Amino acid sequence: MAEYSVRHLTHYTYEKEVSHCLNLAHLCPTSNERQICREFRIEILPKPKYTEFRTDYFGNTVYSFAVETPHNILSVTAEAKVFTSEPENKKDQAIISASEILQKLKTVTEKEDIEAMEFVGDSPFVSRSVSYKNFLEKYLPMDRPYQEAVLEYVKRFREDFKFKAGSTNIYTPLDEVLEKKEGVCQDFTHLSVAAFRSMGLPCKYVSGYIETYPPPGKPKLRGSDATHAWISVYCPGQGWFDFDPTNGKAITDEYIHTSLGRDFSDVSPLKGILFGGGKHKLKVEVDVSQLGDPNAIGNHI
Repeated sequence: MAEYSVRHLTHYTYEKEVSHCLNLAHLCPTSNERQICREFRIEILPKPKYTEFRTDYFGNTVYSFAVETPHNILSVTAEAKVFTSEPENKKDQAIISASEILQKLKTVTEKEDIEAMEFVGDSPFVSRSVSYKNFLEKYLPMDRPYQEAVLEYVKRFREDFKFKAGSTNIYTPLDEVLEKKEGVCQDFTHLSVAAFRSMGLPCKYVSGYIETYPPPGKPKLRGSDATHAWISVYCPGQGWFDFDPTNGKAITDEYIHTSLGRDFSDVSPLKGILFGGGKHKLKVEVDVSQLGDPNAIGNHI
């Protein structure tokens, strides 16, 4: 069990004046069976004229706002305090392999199975292909218990793929990520989602945060954390289970869940429409700190 403070700053500076803008923010951590968002607040500058919290199609908390004051700077600061716990270990679960899941999903009748099949198809940033299916076949032991097999997959993935900040962008083709075996968590999650779906296995894209640590002997710098992404896979009769291909492990209480969807397009921390502005500069700062740590940045927010 752990308690975290999260601060996420998004700061846009525009070359020309923006007359008004309409935005959607996925910045509020979800309260679910593994975590509770105890506090959340969001500050927008300039102050928005219209604001609304709502729940989207995937069950995420979405904050929408409209700024109608002309501006050259837009600043969005979200702060939250979240209590997390380890995922529940259900010892009485039936053992089922990936091969058996594929067979079972050929004829779905249960509500949960039917809903899961929505996460087998293509989406804006993820397209299925034979090459991704072949990739998964090499990394996923098809006849082992499914959770063990997916854990083996993410461990192998971490061994073979190199995390390299700046090597890709949101539009980098997944074929290139697969060929070069380098990228960031967003790439690794999209590639994994594509691989599982290409096999016919339901898979979600999950966005959130994980605390990072500075090199030994070095202080942690403000704004040095980042958003994170990982996958959630479906096991009929048992539900969804989350794994992190970037770090090669199942998620723990270190992980703070914000939003889930088909891919990044469903969970972007901030997106919208603006009128005017021209070119812009973007600065993002994220701080994730355990509460109770006297040196944690989050205790001084």
